Amino acid sequence: MDFWRAAIRQQFHAAIDMLANAIKACPDSVWSSEGRGAFWYLAFHVLFFLDLYLGSVGEEDFRPPPPFGVTELEDDVLPERVYRKDELLDYLEHCRKRLDAVMEGMTEAWATESCPFPYRAMSNGELLLYNMRHVQHHAAQLNLLLRQTTNSAPRWVSKGGRKPGP
Repeated sequence: MDFWRAAIRQQFHAAIDMLANAIKACPDSVWSSEGRGAFWYLAFHVLFFLDLYLGSVGEEDFRPPPPFGVTELEDDVLPERVYRKDELLDYLEHCRKRLDAVMEGMTEAWATESCPFPYRAMSNGELLLYNMRHVQHHAAQLNLLLRQTTNSAPRWVSKGGRKPGP
């Protein structure tokens, strides 16, 4: 289990690093466009679900850290305002800490238990991999937006280098 815990943790951190790099690289002129395709909104969306799916509670008991709300769980409801880059980078760090806590406590018994989201119909371990794929999908989407609007995007991160700890 130690091998798999380390491998999953490193690759998940690499996906989060790619998301962080895209957020940091986004110029203000691209950041605050409007609608569900807006850069800031896509970054918020992926962080919201990263946080949600790293938790052990279902949607009804989930509360993201301030200033974020749960409008993301409602159909066609955008947040009340455009979130700033620093707010989303703080949220990203919150999610990194949650990931490290999940990975630290990961056991085979936990990994094979059903996840707390009945609509996902998968184990905790599979949800962890699903969550990593979701982060990478949107990191790639944000990098594409950067490439299309600025002709530049951050480079691929092959392995997350962050060490677990306080």
